[in-house]
Amino acid sequence: MRKKSIFWFRQDLRLSDNPGLEHACSIGDVLPLYILDDINAKEHAMGQVSKLWLHHSLNALKQSLSGNLHVFSGNPLEILQELCKQHQITDIYWNRTYEPWQIKRDTQIKELLTTQNIQIQSFNASLLWEPWDIKKSDGTPYKVFTPFYRKGCLNAQPPRQPITAPKLNYIESQPKHQIDDLKLLNPKVLADHSAWVIGENGAQKRLGDFLHHGIEAYKKGRDFPAMQNVSMLSPHLHFGEISPNQIWEAVSHLEEDNNVDHFKSELGWREFSYSLLYHNPTLPHQNLQSKFDRFSWIEDPKLLSAWQTGHTGVPMVDAGMRQLLTTGYMHNRVRMIVGSYLVKNLMLDWRHGEKWFWEHLFDADLANNSASWQWVAGCGADAAPYFRIFNPITQGQKFDPQGEYIRTYLPELSQLPNQYIHSPWEAPPDVLSKASITLGEQYPNPIVELKSSRQRALDAFAKLSGRS
Repeated sequence: MRKKSIFWFRQDLRLSDNPGLEHACSIGDVLPLYILDDINAKEHAMGQVSKLWLHHSLNALKQSLSGNLHVFSGNPLEILQELCKQHQITDIYWNRTYEPWQIKRDTQIKELLTTQNIQIQSFNASLLWEPWDIKKSDGTPYKVFTPFYRKGCLNAQPPRQPITAPKLNYIESQPKHQIDDLKLLNPKVLADHSAWVIGENGAQKRLGDFLHHGIEAYKKGRDFPAMQNVSMLSPHLHFGEISPNQIWEAVSHLEEDNNVDHFKSELGWREFSYSLLYHNPTLPHQNLQSKFDRFSWIEDPKLLSAWQTGHTGVPMVDAGMRQLLTTGYMHNRVRMIVGSYLVKNLMLDWRHGEKWFWEHLFDADLANNSASWQWVAGCGADAAPYFRIFNPITQGQKFDPQGEYIRTYLPELSQLPNQYIHSPWEAPPDVLSKASITLGEQYPNPIVELKSSRQRALDAFAKLSGRS
C-alpha cells in the first residue's frame, strides 16, 4: 500500500526546490492543497493587490500540477481534518512560514493532528538560514545588520543546494473548488500586472534576465529608479515562486565582485528582517525602540490622503506613490524617499505607511515591510538615525537627473525642463505656462514646506533622543 499524504502549499508556490513537496512525493501519492486563511490572519490578512498576484500565481501552479491543485478558503484545521478523513491521509507536509500568527496556527494544527495519528513534517523552503540559528556568541539575536550578515550568516553553514522538481503521483480526486471561488480579484484594484510573468516560470525568467542584464551594474545602478538594475524578484520571492537558495546558488556561479557581493547582502537584509520578526512578534505594530512610544505623531487625514494618492506637490514622492498605485510595485530607493517624507516631513505615524504598503504592494511581506518602515522611522533595529531625512529634491536630482522616472508617473509634468522637474514651484511663470501647468490645478503646490518641516522633525526627534 502506498502512503497518502497532503502537501500544503503556502508561500512556496513552485515545484522546484520545494523540500516539503519532495518529501511528500518520496513516500507515495500526494494531494496538493492551498488554503486561503484570512480567519487566523485577522489584521494581517492579505491585501487586495497581493491577492491579485496570488490569483495568477495559483493558476500558474495549477497548470504545473496538471490541474491537480485543491483550493479552499476557511479554517485550515477543519479543512485538513476533513481531507484526511475523506482520503485516508496518513501524513501532512508543509514548508515553514514565519509570521507570528502562522507559527501559532501551525503549532496548534500540529499538536492536534498528531494526537489523531497524522504525521506532520515541516521544512525550510523560504530562508537561507533559520532565524533561530543565527545568533550572537552569547545566544541573543543580532540587532544590527552588518554583524548579523557578516559574522552570523556568512560564518554559518552555507545555504543548502537547490533540489529539482519531484515526480508527482496524485491521489485520485477531482478538485472541489476552482481558484475563482476564492474571490481573490477585486475590480477596484488599479495595479496593472501586465509587466510581470507571474508564476514559477516567470520567476526563473526574471532571475535569468537580471543575471544577464542587470547585476553587472547593480551596486550603483540599483539607486536609479529609471534604470533596469534591480532584480524585481521580490514578489516572486514573497510568494515562493522562486527560493532564495535558487537565487543564491545562481549568483554564486558568477565572478565575485562588488555587484555580486552587494546583491547577496540584500538577500541578507531579507534574512535580517525575518530574524527581527521572529524574535520580535510585535514588529508590525509596536516600536522596537520603546522611547518612540512617547513620540507625538501628527494626525492629519488630509496630509495622509495626499501622500497616499501622490498629490503632495513633491514630484519624487508623488511619482513613487503613483507607481505604487498603478503597478503594485515601487523602486527601493523611492520607498526610502516616500517613507522619510511621511514620517519626517509630514510627521505622520510610520504605521500608516506600513498599512498602505501592505494593501498596495505585490511584494507585501510582513517581515520586510515592518522592518523597513521601522528602519526609515528611526524606531527599529539598525535604524536610520533621527537626523537622516531624505531630501526628495536632492534625491531626485541625484538619482533621476533627467526626470525620466518622474515623467513616467507624472505625465502632467512631462513638459517641464530638467532644471525644474524636481521642484515645479521654483519654475518661473513663463516656464510653467509653456509646460501647460498651473500649480494648484494640473499639479498641486507642496502641502508642506520642506525646509521648515525638516527642522520641525529634527527638533522633535532630538528632544526624544535627549539632545535638546
